[in-house]
Amino acid sequence: MHSVCTTTDSALYSFTEKNTLGFRSMELGRTLWLIIAIKLFVIFVVLKLFFFPNFISRHAEKGGEADFVATQLCPEESAPDE
Repeated sequence: MHSVCTTTDSALYSFTEKNTLGFRSMELGRTLWLIIAIKLFVIFVVLKLFFFPNFISRHAEKGGEADFVATQLCPEESAPDE
């Protein structure tokens, strides 16, 4: 009788072994994965640094960031004329 743990461990080992062997034998795939990694780096790091500055820290007081965001999301409207 096999326990669930050994079945899961052997399935996980089989999965990782197949993927490791597959990645080792790749030639074009490695180049494509390198291109994908470089693109992700550019998207998340370079674009963040240059195009998305930390707006809240520049415009809100220290410790009042939550209040600043709340006032920007829900600006106080003037009372309607009656």
